[in-house]
Amino acid sequence: MPNLKKVLLGPAAICAGLSFSFLLAPAAQADLFEAESFTLKNGMEVVVLPKHLAPVVFQIVVYKVGAADGLPGKNGVAHFLEHLMFKATDKMKAGQFSQDVDRVGGTDNAFTNQDMTAYHQEFAAEHLPQFMAAEADRMVNLRLDDKVVLPERDVILNERGQTIESNPGSRLSEAMNAATYQNHPYGLPIIGWRHEMEQYSTKDAVDFYRRWYAPNNAILIVAGDVEPAAVKALAEKNFGPLPAHDLPARDRLMEPPPEAPRRLSLASPEVEHPSVWRRYLTESYRTAALNKDTRPYALSVLAEIMGGGAVGRLYRHLVIEQGVALSAGINFTGDARDYGTFTFYASPREAADVGKAEAALDAEIAKLLKDGVSDDEIKAAKQRLLFDAAKARDSLNGPALLVASALAGGQTLADVQAWPDRIGAVTAADVMAAAKAVLTSENSVTSTLLPQTDAAGTAQ
Repeated sequence: MPNLKKVLLGPAAICAGLSFSFLLAPAAQADLFEAESFTLKNGMEVVVLPKHLAPVVFQIVVYKVGAADGLPGKNGVAHFLEHLMFKATDKMKAGQFSQDVDRVGGTDNAFTNQDMTAYHQEFAAEHLPQFMAAEADRMVNLRLDDKVVLPERDVILNERGQTIESNPGSRLSEAMNAATYQNHPYGLPIIGWRHEMEQYSTKDAVDFYRRWYAPNNAILIVAGDVEPAAVKALAEKNFGPLPAHDLPARDRLMEPPPEAPRRLSLASPEVEHPSVWRRYLTESYRTAALNKDTRPYALSVLAEIMGGGAVGRLYRHLVIEQGVALSAGINFTGDARDYGTFTFYASPREAADVGKAEAALDAEIAKLLKDGVSDDEIKAAKQRLLFDAAKARDSLNGPALLVASALAGGQTLADVQAWPDRIGAVTAADVMAAAKAVLTSENSVTSTLLPQTDAAGTAQ
């Protein structure tokens, strides 16, 4: 399983981990990076984040569709189409987009997660007209046939083999997702199941493209050495003429109330360092807002108290004081559209001590629920969050990726802007109410990753 660092709101995504820590700034700063936003007549959202530190621009186009929006048996088509978006259009040859970016010294990439698909580039500001036009072109003019699609299907099958099937941690992570989400499509792998991927067709890709790829389902974010008025003019020129069309509803099956704890274990000779994970399902920021609930903000502070690096409770107690673990921490994710997760993890010093590490985690959770957290811990956690974020928010692409994730997940710029104030309002009582509601046995999934042993108990 991948090493999960403690983050604030980062989605568990196959290609990107985004975090609202990019945005945490002192509440006195009333504007979000001097952001300006507007909507084109065809419904496309545009956000401009000026930052005049260097003559460089970061452009990202986000489609509000991800793996969780796939039809039954075809959840991986969102990721498949991401690959195919680099093929030919009416104006570009296959691969030309990336080649053109590389030719001017820029970089480009793309990623898919459960809620969105994104395409981004970084280049000198003078090239923005060229690459905005290219993004508009492939939004509507992609040319796909069997000669293009079927070889790319082999590429994603190979990707699954390399990133999932050959990695025991990734296989356990996939199984843990399936156990966490008994009904919701977040339990399905973003890349897809192999037996389903083998059946993807050109029609599947084209239908998904025509169903979801449209200006009224997209967000353009431009950060860097730009002026909002100039970006608006370019957006109106390139994306403005593209027609909007009706979009499917993003109706997803919801989770039933949890009834029993779930447990998984995977052993493999490829595992050198065992680990134990305990995950709890909770609300996302979006769903909490719908219910007028502030629980995710309290969980962000709790994650810092319990898992905030060397000063967090877990590291101090399990690693330094008790010596039962090499590492320990917490991963809270709340920026997915429908659900959040709160995960404890620990890696024992010795392979045989996984049980001791899990018992130590259990003891920390029990102590938290019994004794609570102090006002001093709350204050220090908030200060660390603000300090860390003040350093991170000055990057070029970090704020753009944050805004992309928030908007694609159903939040607004106002929600993002209010995050520091809402964190600042969290009390010890809020943290304990959230902990007692979320950290219940029936709401848990526990998984262990172990070395393979022979009959004598010796690691192979």
